[in-house]
Amino acid sequence: MEQHHYFVIARAIHVLGVVLWIGGVAFVTTILLPAIKQLTSPEKRLALFEQLESKFSFQAKFVTLATGISGYVMLEIINGWDRYLYPQFWWMHLMTLVWGIFTLVLFVLEPLFLHQWFHKKAAQDSEKTFRIVHIMHIVLLSLSLIAVAGATVGSHGYTFIYG
Repeated sequence: MEQHHYFVIARAIHVLGVVLWIGGVAFVTTILLPAIKQLTSPEKRLALFEQLESKFSFQAKFVTLATGISGYVMLEIINGWDRYLYPQFWWMHLMTLVWGIFTLVLFVLEPLFLHQWFHKKAAQDSEKTFRIVHIMHIVLLSLSLIAVAGATVGSHGYTFIYG
């Protein structure tokens, strides 16, 4: 199989991964967290969030890895590493930053201390904790959507540079 075919397959995996990953983040941010914040019982909030989040955790980890690996493969195939040197490819920097943040949180920070921190803080002040978590999700979703929009038009030749 020639390199072009590998690139097409890698791009398909990349796009599917982004759809499942950022779509999941959008669901958590716009539907799940607002609904959970409306529950009156702090114990019920935490229990429901933990139950649903644990179901999404494997998917998030899997598709984050698939997205990172497929992105790497695409860059290798086109020898596109130098794109990181040019400002018109800002969307690649943002995609990489977003991927790095999620990877760090999912594979390092959450297992090491974020999970325990969240439980402790939610038990102390559920309202404040869920508000903080929701704001963090809003920021990450916003950055993710900007990266997706930038990558969509940027990968089709739009450079965002005038002159």
